[in-house]
Amino acid sequence: MPLLEPFSPEISAQLEALPPPAADLWDRVRKGYAMPDLEGPYVTKWEEWYSSRPDYVARMVDRSRRYLYYIVVEVEERGMPLEIALLPMVESAFNPVALSTSRASGIWQFMPSTGTHYGLKQNFWFDSRRDVIAATDGALTYLQKLYAQFNDWQLALAAYNWGEGNVARAIERNQKAGKPTDYASLNMPDETRNYLPKLQAVKNIVRNPETYSLDLADIPDAPYFAVVKTSRKMDVKRAAELAELSIEEFQYLNPHHNRPVIAGGDEFAILLPIDKAEIFAAKLELTDQPLVSWRAYRLRTGETLPQLAARLGMSEETLRAVNGIGSKARVPVGHTLLVPSQRPSTESAETLTHAVFTTVPQGRTFYYRVNRGDTLAGIAARYAVTAQDLRRWNNLTQNALTAGQQLRITSDLAPNAAKGKRSSGGAAKVNSGGGSGKAGTRSGAAKAKPTAKAAPAQRH
Repeated sequence: MPLLEPFSPEISAQLEALPPPAADLWDRVRKGYAMPDLEGPYVTKWEEWYSSRPDYVARMVDRSRRYLYYIVVEVEERGMPLEIALLPMVESAFNPVALSTSRASGIWQFMPSTGTHYGLKQNFWFDSRRDVIAATDGALTYLQKLYAQFNDWQLALAAYNWGEGNVARAIERNQKAGKPTDYASLNMPDETRNYLPKLQAVKNIVRNPETYSLDLADIPDAPYFAVVKTSRKMDVKRAAELAELSIEEFQYLNPHHNRPVIAGGDEFAILLPIDKAEIFAAKLELTDQPLVSWRAYRLRTGETLPQLAARLGMSEETLRAVNGIGSKARVPVGHTLLVPSQRPSTESAETLTHAVFTTVPQGRTFYYRVNRGDTLAGIAARYAVTAQDLRRWNNLTQNALTAGQQLRITSDLAPNAAKGKRSSGGAAKVNSGGGSGKAGTRSGAAKAKPTAKAAPAQRH
């Protein structure tokens, strides 16, 4: 994958020549199949489902052309079966902004907590679960871990969908009953039972699309994008203009930015079509104009969002959307907001550097009782929030905690309340607010006690 760093004052843009015309990527994928084939009614069902929806398949393939070459190369370099490169077709249909009802996000559908576990940062400025490069690395690392645990790719994929704890317990139950422990022999929920057959159907269609009366558009066996690194903050709109791309196309390759500004770090990796990177680099080197038209603003005492929006000449709905604030969420005094400047300026960019932006809580609010040995950072990671959030919600001036202390937390990963009753240490009681209380992840063992009935499939 080309990597460009054209922004050092001492170095002019140096770009690799465009690659020569390449063979079809589908051929490379087919040759890399290494998992045993599945057969049966579940596979047939999904073959019929895809073949009866040619427009859906065409859209999925069109989206995949931007990412598939990169994923194929990464899968091959790790020595994994190339069927794995097709997994985003099952997870998200290669929609980079796909968001499930359980808050799984991106082409690999990471849950917040598992994303954090695999280094996918989620903050005000960006959500790395939607970063194609970072999320692909996290997903393949996780799948390799699962394969090392189960020594079977079918079981590893089942665990990716259902959770390794559930798969491990299903294997243990079969062992105790003297039954086989392969994928087909395990008792599992319908979603997981359909998961591998769905991938098998995609695999079969890629192998021989004519059999299913489908036409897969050619995808060159060559890089689609280059990575450009810069330390300059800039509007997403301005970045797209410099690359001579529509905002829509720019965001297909850079879907992880939550705001209309690329900010929130010391350096930013921007993905661009390989034939646009040189244009972007050249134009950026030539411009000395400010590229940021947004600034930080702290909400004042007695000020409301409708009042601020009116003064800025924008709707309240737009102001909320820009800052990721739900329609019913209440914004506290002193909260830092991203608002438009009158014109692009260096000063605007500097306010973004020094301000501390946090998201407005939109999940379920509950109270967590601190256990002996708990740390603020550990509790924050468990519920996919930050230690700074916990300090702010609980008026804490330091990170020290005491056993038995109650912490107020707002998170999409709020635990289900046991009818409001508290149990022993570490219990969490739901207090108020919306959002899902389901905390299913694919990382770590599931906490449900083993039963004869398969537990529901969990997002990872």
